[in-house]
Amino acid sequence: MDLTYSAADEAFRLEVRDWLAAHLSGDFAELRGLGGPGRENQAFDERLEWDRYLGAHGWTCLGWPTEHGGRGLSLARQIIFHEEYARANAPARVNHLGEELLGPTLIAFGSPEQRRRFLPEIVAVRELWCQGYSEPGAGSDLASVATRARLDGDEWIIDGQKVWTSLAHHADWCFVVARTVPGSRRHDGLSYLLVPMRQDGVEVRPITQLTGTSEFNEVYFDGARTEASLVVGTPGDGWKVAMATLGFERGISTVGQQIGFARELDAVIDLARRNGAIDDPVICDRIAHARMGLEAMRLHALRTLAGDASTGPAQASVSKLVWANWHRGLGELAMQVAGAPSLVVQASPYELDDLQRLFLYSRSDTIYGGSNEIQRNILAERVLGLPREARP
Repeated sequence: MDLTYSAADEAFRLEVRDWLAAHLSGDFAELRGLGGPGRENQAFDERLEWDRYLGAHGWTCLGWPTEHGGRGLSLARQIIFHEEYARANAPARVNHLGEELLGPTLIAFGSPEQRRRFLPEIVAVRELWCQGYSEPGAGSDLASVATRARLDGDEWIIDGQKVWTSLAHHADWCFVVARTVPGSRRHDGLSYLLVPMRQDGVEVRPITQLTGTSEFNEVYFDGARTEASLVVGTPGDGWKVAMATLGFERGISTVGQQIGFARELDAVIDLARRNGAIDDPVICDRIAHARMGLEAMRLHALRTLAGDASTGPAQASVSKLVWANWHRGLGELAMQVAGAPSLVVQASPYELDDLQRLFLYSRSDTIYGGSNEIQRNILAERVLGLPREARP
């Protein structure tokens, strides 16, 4: 695998770097470093304004085909943008679910009418999306969803509950996996519906996390409605569409995520130097292993992005296991370096510092987006050919 960039690619890198330096200024300069997992409450409206500013200047949906409003950039240039965006400490994006998940799904499976209706709004960041997958009885085991939808004339009527729905309290729309074939089980009879959030019959209840913030939500559908035409793909064949969305979830943006991880690791090392923990050979060894693990993760991500698309599900599972376990371990290392002061909040009633927040939020990394157990089952069954785990 060739990881070098051409002279034209490096010129593009300078273009991105210079643009961010020039435009992350004025009021936008105050947004640097804000947002992200466990901190999505920070300056949300201002970050939304920044995302719309990016869209107005052609910096959203970079890999989408030009006929769908994107720029059709190469994989290398998409990686460069995410690297430079992270290095600039630019604010966390608020349009990830629309730009990185739903948009590519509609490009692959949506009808021409759906693309015309929704893609321009995603590019311009005029509509925000959330993901209606997990349920109280169907977390990583998505095929167990119980939310149901039935056709009533020219509308679907949706009843059920979703949980751990990121940013549902800000979203205008939700892509919902629901059971539309009565009596169906597991993967069969599911449909992928596009449902407006701002209507009677949709209730959003925030979930308070260990970090004290509430970016996850419960969502209740009680007779919620959406147009009959807003099913992506064929009714009853939503499993294929839902799995494609999950594949898009572990795409280009993970490269920028790793630069954020590197910044967190540097903060841990800086604290270790300041408080003398770096002199502990055990801690020093763990820091060295963390640095090597981060580099291995980066190379694996690049290889996966440039690899054979047919290995997507397996590669996605490996990537999720690698970064989630590494990041959880970094949170534990941060608390070991901080020592006893890590047990005390910074201010009343519950003000955390960045490393405390890292530790608490990273406990969820190995659960959301497919738990470790589910990822290992996928690899065992679909790659190694081992017998399926017994299911009730």
